[in-house]
Amino acid sequence: MSDTANVISVPLTRALSERYLSYALSTIVSRSLPDVRDGLKPVHRRVLYAMRQLRLSPNQAPKKSARVVGDVIGQYHPHGEQSIYDALVRLAQDFAQRYPLVDGQGNFGNIDGDSAAAMRYTEARLTAIAELLLEGIDEDAVDFRPTFDEEGREPLVLPANFPNLLANGAQGIAVGMATSIPPHNAAELCDALIHLIDQPGAHDATLLSYVKGPDFPTGGVLVETPQAIAEAYATGRGGFRVRARWSVEKLAQGQYQIVVTEIPYQVPKARLVEKIADLINNRKLTLLEDIRDESAEDVRLVLVPKSRNVDADQLMEHLFRLSDLESRIPLNLNVLDGGQIPKVMSLREALKAFLDHRHEVLVRRSRFRLDRIEQRLEVLEGYLVAYLNLDEVIRIIREEDEPKQVMVARFGLTENQVEAILNMRLRALRKLEEIEIRKEHEGLTAERDDLTDLLGDEDRRWKTLKGQIRKTRKLVGPDTALGRRRTEIGEAASATVVPLEPINEREPVTVYLSQKGWIRAVKGHQDLAQEVRHKEGDSGRYALHAETTDKILVFATNGRLYALLADRLPRGRGFGDPLRLMIDLPNDADIVALRVHRPGGRLLVASDDGRGFIVPEDEVVAQTRAGKQVLNVTGSVEAAVARPVTGDQVAVLGHNRKLLVFPIEEMPEMSRGKGVMLQRYRDGGMADVVTFDALTGLSWGRRTFSMADLLPYQGKRAAAGRLVQKGFPRANRIE
Repeated sequence: MSDTANVISVPLTRALSERYLSYALSTIVSRSLPDVRDGLKPVHRRVLYAMRQLRLSPNQAPKKSARVVGDVIGQYHPHGEQSIYDALVRLAQDFAQRYPLVDGQGNFGNIDGDSAAAMRYTEARLTAIAELLLEGIDEDAVDFRPTFDEEGREPLVLPANFPNLLANGAQGIAVGMATSIPPHNAAELCDALIHLIDQPGAHDATLLSYVKGPDFPTGGVLVETPQAIAEAYATGRGGFRVRARWSVEKLAQGQYQIVVTEIPYQVPKARLVEKIADLINNRKLTLLEDIRDESAEDVRLVLVPKSRNVDADQLMEHLFRLSDLESRIPLNLNVLDGGQIPKVMSLREALKAFLDHRHEVLVRRSRFRLDRIEQRLEVLEGYLVAYLNLDEVIRIIREEDEPKQVMVARFGLTENQVEAILNMRLRALRKLEEIEIRKEHEGLTAERDDLTDLLGDEDRRWKTLKGQIRKTRKLVGPDTALGRRRTEIGEAASATVVPLEPINEREPVTVYLSQKGWIRAVKGHQDLAQEVRHKEGDSGRYALHAETTDKILVFATNGRLYALLADRLPRGRGFGDPLRLMIDLPNDADIVALRVHRPGGRLLVASDDGRGFIVPEDEVVAQTRAGKQVLNVTGSVEAAVARPVTGDQVAVLGHNRKLLVFPIEEMPEMSRGKGVMLQRYRDGGMADVVTFDALTGLSWGRRTFSMADLLPYQGKRAAAGRLVQKGFPRANRIE
C-alpha cells in the first residue's frame, strides 16, 4: 500500500483557520478568562484545590510554596513552574488582591514592584476566604473532570460561597478578546445580592445604590462621574479614574509639604517616584522642589514645593495629569458563563449568574446530603431490628451456615443492613448504644424531612441562600479590618481645573528659528535686530519675544498648526535642536509662520491660491507631535500666511501687484476648511494678506496708508483688485 493512501488533501487556509480556532478557544477557556461563577481562571482554581488536597487550611501550619507548585504541575496544570508560582504569589499579595486567597509566609513582593523570593524560601496556606470558595466541594456541589493524565479528577468550578469575581477582580488577554475587572467591596456585593434575591427584576441602576464603585486594595480616591459609573456597570465596559490620597502637612515659618498616603491600584511605587523625579529634572515641574519616599509598611511619599506660595491643589492637579498619581482602571466584564461561553456582562448579569450558581450548589449539596442520610437511616433501621431481636440474631449468626440469607428472609432486611449487622462490634450491643442509635435515627429522620421540604420549596431555598450570604457578609463586613471600604468615592475631577501647559515660573525668553529649522530659546528679551550665532551655512529666519509659560505656534505649508511649550525648547548658548525632532513635519513641508499663542486670539490663514478664513486660536492648538490640520491644501497649493487678526479690514496683495481691501465681516470664521476666495487671479497667486484697523490705516513699509488712500482698492471679497500706484513699497509683502 502506498504511504500516501491515507493522506487527505485540505486547503491551507482551512487547515490554518481550524487550528487557529482551536488554539484561540483553548486560550480563552483554559487560560485567560475567568469563570463568572467562582471568578477564577484554571490555574488559580488548580492552585487552591491542590492546597486543599494538601490540607493547608488556615488553622494548619503552612508548607513550602515549592511543594504546592510541584503538586499543581504533577497533577493538574502541566505548565511552567514560574507561571504557577506567579499565580500563587498574586493570590497572596494584599496590595494586588482585595481579599487574598493565600496566606503567604515570607517575601511575596511589595508595592514597590519588587518580585517575590524563590518558591523554596516561601510558605503558603489557604485563607478563610479561600475556604469559602472551596466549601462543600466534597459534597457533589460541582462537576469534576479527569486531569490531563486521566489519573485523577479536578473541579470544573468551585462551589464559591463568596462573590470572588467582582470582589477580587481579574485581568487577562486572550485571542481577540480581553477581560479587566477591578476589585469591589464584598460587603456591598453581598447587600446587592440580597436585594437581587428579594427583587429579581432589579435594574443595574438600583444595584448601584449598594455597589458604589470599585474598592481597590491600595485605596485611593475614585473621581469618575456618576453617569460614567452607571454606564460602565450597565454595559460591562468602561473605566474608572482613581487618584492618590494626599494631605498637606504644615511646617515652620509658613512652609508646607504634601504627603501621599495611598497610590492608585497596580502602580509600582518605585516607578512612580522615579517618574516624578524625571519630571522635576526635565523642568516639567519647576514648582516642585523634591520628592522623598519615606514609606515603611505604609505608603508615605513626601512632595516638597519650591516655595510656600505654590498652591497645593493646583500642583497636585498638574501631577495628576503628568504622572501615575492618577490612573484609569478599565472595566471589561468579559467572562465565561456557566456554559463556558465568553460574554460581556452587566453588573446585574454577573451577580445573577453567581446567585444561579449558588442555587445549583445548594440543590446539589442538599441532594448529596439527603442521599447520605438515606443510606445511614437504612443502616440504623437494620441496627434497630437487630436490637429488637437480639437473641435471635445472635443465634442465627452462631448456628446458621448462611446467616446473611437467613436474616434477610427472617427479618426482611436489605443486603446493606445485614452487612452492617454482621460487621457490628460486640461492644455496640450495650443498651447505651441502642439509645444513641435511636437518637441518631430521630435526628436524621428530621433532617431528611427538612431537606426534602427544602428541595421542594424554591422560595425557601432562596431564603437559605440569603442566610448564607449574610453569614459571608458578617465575615467581611464594613466593621472589620478586611471589609472596611478603602477607596473613597470622591467628586468627579474637572477637566478645566488646570491648564494643559505645565505649572512654571514666568520668565522672559527670546525664541530663534533658523533658515534650516534649528530652534532655541535664549533667556531674557533680546534685541530682535541683533545678530545671533548660527551653524555654518545657516542664518536667522524668525525671532520673537515670549515667556516660559507661553505656547509657540508653528504654521507649516501643509496647513497644519503645531504647538510647542516655550519652557521645553532647548536652552543655553548652543544652536538649539532641529524643529523636526519635536514635531511631525513632513520633509516636503516648510515653516510659514512662528508666533506666540494668545488665548482668545484669532488667526487669518490663507493659501497661495488666494483662499483663506479666520480661525480661533483656542480651537486649533494641539500639543501633539502631529499638530492639527487647519487649512486644507491639495496638489501644488500650499499654505502661505498665518497672521493675527488685529482690525476690521482685510488687505490682500497678489504676485501681480494688485491690491484688494474689503471689510473683515466678509471673511468666514471656522476651525478647519479650505477657505473662501479672497482675491481672484488670472495668473500667479497671492503674495500676502493682513488685517488692519480702518481708523489707524494700513502700515506698509515705512508708510501708513489711510482709508482715503486705499479708496481705489476697496471692493468686494473675491474681486481682482487694482494695480498699486507709485508710492507703495515695491516689496510683495505687506509688513
